[in-house]
Amino acid sequence: MSVYDKYETVVGLEVHVQLGTKSKAFCGDDASFGAPPNTHISTISLGHPGTLPRLNKKQIEYAVKLGLALGSKISPTNNFDRKNYFYADLPKGYQITQDRMPICIGGGMDVETEEGKRHIRMHHIHMEEDAGKSIHDIAPDATFIDLNRAGVPLLEVVTEPDFRSAQEVDVFMNAMRQLVRYLGVSDGNMQEGSLRCDCNVSVRLKGAEQFGERCEIKNMNSMRFARRAIEFERKRQIDLLESGGKVAQQTLNFDPVTGVTSPLRDKEDAHDYRYFPEPDLPPVVISDEYLAAIKAEMPALPWELQAKFIKEYQLSAYNAKLLTEEKGTALFFQELTKHTKNYKAAANLMINKINPWLSEEKQSIDEFPISHQQLGALVQLIDDGKVSNTIAYQRIFPELLKTKKMPLEIAEAMNLVQSSDGDFLEQLVMDVLEKNPDKVKAYKNGKKGLIGFFMGAVMKASKGKAEPKSTNALLAKKLSE
Repeated sequence: MSVYDKYETVVGLEVHVQLGTKSKAFCGDDASFGAPPNTHISTISLGHPGTLPRLNKKQIEYAVKLGLALGSKISPTNNFDRKNYFYADLPKGYQITQDRMPICIGGGMDVETEEGKRHIRMHHIHMEEDAGKSIHDIAPDATFIDLNRAGVPLLEVVTEPDFRSAQEVDVFMNAMRQLVRYLGVSDGNMQEGSLRCDCNVSVRLKGAEQFGERCEIKNMNSMRFARRAIEFERKRQIDLLESGGKVAQQTLNFDPVTGVTSPLRDKEDAHDYRYFPEPDLPPVVISDEYLAAIKAEMPALPWELQAKFIKEYQLSAYNAKLLTEEKGTALFFQELTKHTKNYKAAANLMINKINPWLSEEKQSIDEFPISHQQLGALVQLIDDGKVSNTIAYQRIFPELLKTKKMPLEIAEAMNLVQSSDGDFLEQLVMDVLEKNPDKVKAYKNGKKGLIGFFMGAVMKASKGKAEPKSTNALLAKKLSE
């Protein structure tokens, strides 16, 4: 047994969700991403003397939505606090946050891992504002500061230390990204910093109850990097303990080029930040009426839709998961089920044809040009035996992308409608059998697999118009005579 197998990894996350509001948390500055550096700023976000913050009400709404989705208790009274520390991209010299009274308490999320379903508990969710961005790679001897992001509203989701592997963290973060997109509170784009996490990593001997000393890996905005960072830190801490050393509580940086973590500073405790109540913001009271209104607006959540697709539409768990990965896809499929009752065929059409086309064309489901009515009619055309799956997917589907015509109209115009007419099929079958007497003899001598050869020959001769079920029955009958 490897020395590493003696230890258990313990990880807790602090997930930062950048909210998709138009303005910043405590002023009217534009909160959108991608503007030239230091253009989305004002005297308020820069913390000039005499300026006062005002709360963004959308931040409250989005916090409540996320808390309800995670089963958290919503705090009726909310206060803000100042978290004091100095950094070049923190213009006020403090961050407005919630320390003593976070807006959401408790809750949890079920995630599917390689080891099965795991329940990850939430400690709390609190509201705060973001800092700016330090840019270190423009000049070799200087750091540039972009304050566009300073003051953008965040939710910080703090989990319990319930993760036991980097893979579980990966699955959870993907589930969190899916959830915030379903709720419409954030775009969840990790590459733009809209979703990132700090990973608190420790190790302990398997079976031990006491947690080891933890180290915090800051600002992971790529799950590939997060997995590598956690795995490296696990190994580093175990090597240190096995050599007789002790793990120091530190804040770490991860270098994706070297794959190594390195200390940024000793880990701060709460008293290091000198928290005190924010004097310029009054308490926010969430009434029962407000909470009821938010609950009434809550959309169906991904795990709810997945369960519905399995139970009501009789889809496999795998297909249900594929169809609910994106909210737009799930809603599109639900609308499609109003136009066909062959739910499995509709799901296959979505998974095997529509989604690949969207990916190839780099378009969203909202931009898809074929209507639900056309797609439902296409499924019906296959069910009625008027066209084969192959003809529907390869010939009719491309035409539907270019026209508002219905599938049957297209099939008739292109002479693609299959025929089950007895005289038409009998003539085709007889021609094929007469041209292949040696194959007929072999079939009658026991080579029943040749039925596929005869079917292919008939379909080719009919240019795809022979209806397969009727053709197969007729072939079997003629070959048995």
